[in-house]
Amino acid sequence: RPDFEFLPGFRLQIKTQLCDWSGLDREIAALCEGIARGGQLSAPFPVLALTQSETVQRRAAEIWVASRPASGLALPAIARHARGEKMRVGYFSADLYEHATADLMAGLFEQHDRNRFEIFAYHFGPDGDGPMRARLAGAIEHFIDVRALADRDVALLAREHGIDLAVDLKGFTTGARFNIFSHRAAPIQASYLGYPGTLGAACMDYVIADAHVLPEASRAQYAEKIVTLPHSYQANDRARPIAEYTPSRAELGLPDGGFVFCCFNNSYKIMPEIFDLWMRILGAVPGSVLWLLADSTTMERNLRREAAARGIAPERLIFAERVASADHLARQRAADLFLDTLPYGAHTTASEALWVGLPVLTRTGQSFAGRVASSLLHAIELPELITTTPAEYEALAVELARDPARLAAVRERLARNRLSTPLFDTALFTREIEAAFEAMVARYLDGLAPADSAVGVVG
Repeated sequence: RPDFEFLPGFRLQIKTQLCDWSGLDREIAALCEGIARGGQLSAPFPVLALTQSETVQRRAAEIWVASRPASGLALPAIARHARGEKMRVGYFSADLYEHATADLMAGLFEQHDRNRFEIFAYHFGPDGDGPMRARLAGAIEHFIDVRALADRDVALLAREHGIDLAVDLKGFTTGARFNIFSHRAAPIQASYLGYPGTLGAACMDYVIADAHVLPEASRAQYAEKIVTLPHSYQANDRARPIAEYTPSRAELGLPDGGFVFCCFNNSYKIMPEIFDLWMRILGAVPGSVLWLLADSTTMERNLRREAAARGIAPERLIFAERVASADHLARQRAADLFLDTLPYGAHTTASEALWVGLPVLTRTGQSFAGRVASSLLHAIELPELITTTPAEYEALAVELARDPARLAAVRERLARNRLSTPLFDTALFTREIEAAFEAMVARYLDGLAPADSAVGVVG
């Protein structure tokens, strides 16, 4: 079906998941050119991993939104009303169970000031009977399963509940139900955490970010107004559990000696340019290996073939099977240095590595999706691990591997900063995002249109 809607982007997404790079540069260039001309060529999410162009990313989002069914979306305007004793915040997600979003958000849900905020969660994802789902259900006052409701009915339900601020945790990621917000579920709607880019839609008033992921130069490429948090935009859970048992390198299939580079990003984030750097890094550090997350046998076969083509023995790529979150965190202690990717970098995977004391080396990208690790490293006060060019990234990786004392000093600083800097201070982050929520709603109640704003450091 060559006329299948948005087929080229879906096809490229599958190719990159498999690390099949045949003709990739040519196909990406054609896709971006077609999107720039207004072609319905890709859903927005795959584009984030294919190009750093924020112009193309925004155009893809606008085209996607314009293609969605528009009939019946209009609901009566929400009557302006005075805020109640507590602000009612509604979180909308398909990921409130054992999922990366929940791993990040659990502490925030628990820390919300119940004297000032009443929290609702509208969940339209899978059933969950694990400990995370139980934890969230206990932390959120109103946990509402809306899977059986149409988008329009979810919006009406949120209106009935008097939600002041609707927070979309999905954007255009898997399981998203963006038309809930097209119907206008609340007088103020904000995009947060799930989608690292503009949604290109007039119904989304704000995006919550920080100055590193969304600098001043990027504002023109966002349909939303930008609320800038003072530290990293990413919520983190200070109570996130790490398994007590840490496997040995031998148990993990890693060499007892030699340097272990790793990257636990999804396979579609591994692109030829970054892989070229990784292979040169392995070539410059004898006995080193690269530890990756297993995705499929095809992906593993393709990457091993690409390594051999670059003069690196295929067995120096080692693949880790997926395991439970706490176990995955514990095993990362066996690695020496996490290597980030571009155009789409490490997000939850970067904060996971830092949480267990594993340094993360990143290169700052040109879009939100490629700047998250930089944001995290600033928030944990390790800016020396942020590079800006491919040559600088490659050189620093090699230097850290060759200089054990220098790497040890970085790890010691990470250990000191882990609980003394803003990144994993869940209580501080909660106060700061609550200040952002209050500022957004206050503008609305004052009869003012949404506007860019920066939240100051909250004491």
